[in-house]
Amino acid sequence: MADEKRRRMYRPAPVSSLIESVFAGTAAGKRLHEGRIWEVWEEAVGKGIAKHATPVAFREGVLTLRVDSAPWMQQLTYLKKDLITKVNALLEEEMVQDIFLKAGQVKLPPAPPPFKPKRRQLTEAERAWVVEQAQEVTDPELRAVFENLIRKDLESR
Repeated sequence: MADEKRRRMYRPAPVSSLIESVFAGTAAGKRLHEGRIWEVWEEAVGKGIAKHATPVAFREGVLTLRVDSAPWMQQLTYLKKDLITKVNALLEEEMVQDIFLKAGQVKLPPAPPPFKPKRRQLTEAERAWVVEQAQEVTDPELRAVFENLIRKDLESR
């Protein structure tokens, strides 16, 4: 074994593939593989359905979904075959064989925080330049808006 050389890696391997290779052939590896269902769920069924139904368990080919209301449960009962087909298509294998629906509250993932650019303090020269640029605007309210716009642009650079 000491004489074997490792193949040269031309670019770094993704952490996900390293984890898969470490756990390959184990129960944890199987669970990681099944976890792909959660990754593709919203893309497979669309945001409309994903707001009302979410995967909560997967066992022996049966995907359990938590559904937030009786009307959605009934609708999804009729759509089971379509959902199975779409999820399996994105997984690129026939992993899901059946869907079991159960009532419950669907918790959506938290929305990402709004983007706020980092601001820096302007120098005296920059502040004077901002005032100078807005100087020709005669309307004081419009001048203030213009100065604010220029100042925010400079602060975000």
